[in-house]
Amino acid sequence: MRKFLFNGAIISSAFSGLSLIKSLAAGPRDWRLLLTAVAWAATTAIAVGNVVEASKSDD
Repeated sequence: MRKFLFNGAIISSAFSGLSLIKSLAAGPRDWRLLLTAVAWAATTAIAVGNVVEASKSDD
């Protein structure tokens, strides 16, 4: 769990997720917001995958 909490990519993804939530609450909903959400989901998935892969290679 510590590997996830202190990873820079995970922290960055969390902060960008907060920004996305603020945009969802306040901003106009159009195709750009959808693309932002898809990009955030892909970035988060890649970050989690990298942490999992790094933890497997450490074992």
